[in-house]
Amino acid sequence: MEKSTIITKVNDFLVEEFEAEIEELLPEANLKETLELDSLDFVDLVVAVESEFGVKLVAEDFMGVDTLDNFYTLIDTKIN
Repeated sequence: MEKSTIITKVNDFLVEEFEAEIEELLPEANLKETLELDSLDFVDLVVAVESEFGVKLVAEDFMGVDTLDNFYTLIDTKIN
């Protein structure tokens, strides 16, 4: 799967489920600060990603993942 497809799917989910503004979804956007995601939101996000992309994410995967670009890359790495 191409990274552009991953970005589109993740962004669509963030807009639909977390009411994020599409303008906020920049690669450098901080997941916690810019998108105001709390720990429960992260759980929902992980469940959605696992379901959508057929990957398994564990807490250790998120070490160093603080921006959307880091998150897209994590998913890309898990898929490919």
